[in-house]
Amino acid sequence: MKYILTILTISILITSCGDGQKNTVESALKSNNLETIRKKRAELVDDQQVIHDKIKRLDEKISVLDTTKNIPLITTFKAQTKEFNHVLELQGSVTTKNLMVLKPEYNGILTNVYVKKGQKVSQGQILGKIDDGGLSQQLAQQQIQTNLAQTTFERQKRLWDQKIGSEIQFLQAKSTYEGQAEAVNQLQQQIEKTIIKAPFSGTIDDVITEQGNVVAAGQTQLMRIVNLENMYIETEVPERYVNSITAGKNVEVNFPVLGKTIDAKVRQTSSVINSSNRTFKAEVDIPNKDQSIKPNLTARLKINDYTNENALLIPQSIISENAEGEQYVYVVKDKNSKGQGTASRVIIKTGRTQGDDIEVLEGIENDAELIQEGARSVKDGQTVEVLILDNQQND
Repeated sequence: MKYILTILTISILITSCGDGQKNTVESALKSNNLETIRKKRAELVDDQQVIHDKIKRLDEKISVLDTTKNIPLITTFKAQTKEFNHVLELQGSVTTKNLMVLKPEYNGILTNVYVKKGQKVSQGQILGKIDDGGLSQQLAQQQIQTNLAQTTFERQKRLWDQKIGSEIQFLQAKSTYEGQAEAVNQLQQQIEKTIIKAPFSGTIDDVITEQGNVVAAGQTQLMRIVNLENMYIETEVPERYVNSITAGKNVEVNFPVLGKTIDAKVRQTSSVINSSNRTFKAEVDIPNKDQSIKPNLTARLKINDYTNENALLIPQSIISENAEGEQYVYVVKDKNSKGQGTASRVIIKTGRTQGDDIEVLEGIENDAELIQEGARSVKDGQTVEVLILDNQQND
């Protein structure tokens, strides 16, 4: 508007002057007299300066009267309280305590394998048999000797109870019987080691050693058994969350490979901090009815470590910081019917962040109108004009 008024003023002045000077300028040019032409030019220069001074005075008056000059255009939104659930993002690995590679307790030939890969088995079920190297025959002979020793002992006991015979005969018979019984027990324990049993109910994931191979106690891998029902995720949590990540906390679990997301809970946390990396372990229960989740599968966890039911959340992008390190935002006050108001700088105290949102703990109240677009270009106390009230922040 300033420039339009300036152009109009110049046009009026030039027009008013030009009509009176037209003939004079033309007559000066037609005279071909150098002095006459120079004189006329000097007169015009003086007139130009007078016009310039008048324009300057007009501009100064316009700047005083024009209240809409240099008012920045902004957008705003109203801060409103809503529930804020902050999450800690971690990575973990699926595991289970019911995953085991079975190894023999006895040296020998694997004479029998009674199961195959993928077969479901129950706890205590016999899975295989190792040749006992003649222990069964020794047990049979030892059992015969034990039975004889037992009969002898029982007879000596009846006689001794009737005070017949010597005490030494009774004690010898008792000692012989107990020795034979212990020998039988040891042979039975040895033979028991040749039988491979399922330590828990589950599925035979793989048969590693085939029937007929020689196996070594504690070394040869026979088969792998797994139970996919009692699965959990193990993750390491930084020690600063020791008071906020506890049993019962809600967890969102995502398996990128499966494209699957489930809701779960923290079932337990470790009571010990790892001194090497300053973390503690947390276990998250996971349902696995369809058995699609496998051990060692990578999972991404979002654990709810903080909740505020009445939180004021604002975008981090509108926050500035002064030389003292204080954070501040601009609010609009005293807005009139034309959408014009005053930008007021407010010092705030912030809490936790989630994405682009940050929690405001102090400084602004519910329904405060904050400047969004244009927040970094306004000044404290400056008049601003609101273009849009962004209601999306209220959703």
